[in-house]
Amino acid sequence: MAKAIPLRSVSPLKASCNQCSLSNLCLPLAVEENDLDSLENIVQQGKIYNRGEHVFDQSSPIRSCFAVKSGSIKTSIITESGEEQVTGFFMPGELVGLDSLGSDQYACTAKALERTSLCEFPMDKLEELTIKLPELQHHMYQLMSKEIQSSHQLAMLLSKNTAEERIAALLLSLSSRFRRRRMSGTTFTLPMPRNDIANFLGLAVETVSRVFTRFQSQGILRAKGREVELLDVEALQTVTHEVSKQACRSSQS
Repeated sequence: MAKAIPLRSVSPLKASCNQCSLSNLCLPLAVEENDLDSLENIVQQGKIYNRGEHVFDQSSPIRSCFAVKSGSIKTSIITESGEEQVTGFFMPGELVGLDSLGSDQYACTAKALERTSLCEFPMDKLEELTIKLPELQHHMYQLMSKEIQSSHQLAMLLSKNTAEERIAALLLSLSSRFRRRRMSGTTFTLPMPRNDIANFLGLAVETVSRVFTRFQSQGILRAKGREVELLDVEALQTVTHEVSKQACRSSQS
């Protein structure tokens, strides 16, 4: 009779990450297999937030950063005049709350745009772990650098570009992020409503609708509600390339 071969136990986090389609994007990728147990001890997986539910609020004491497992998150701040300003959108595999790293309070409010599943990393324990795991610390630095780059790109986007350029840049950004998730980069569902797009890009909702209509009439895209199909990605890239040319001219003048 054949002897049964005992199966090596696999930690819940390791099994979850191995089965997750986002494993090449998320935080645990930076951790060696032997160190996954350390990360498992601090992570809280699969917390569910319904649409409109707050993950954290601006100026509240910082406790954690979050990896989006499914769904999407909107971040925003309340301006001095008391108005909401949308500052970003986060999709599966992206980390929310990194801009508050090293601070005592959250720099923004994070809210679920739809039913969303998050993995929670308590900030104090994560900071302790980065000291012990150099590869994790390096990964965190890279993510923070990307956050800074995104902030600079947004500032440039809002400073001088036309409505067409802003919307083209946003659509190309979403397309690229969907492709990184091994999803279609040309046919996708916008995770945010148009009023959030308008707020994020510093435009009126009516302007956003007009630009989408114009892009459709030009054969650049097809849109129905939040469903979008990019028909001419090169045309969108041409629009945004004009932004880079203008930025270069400004820096040289």
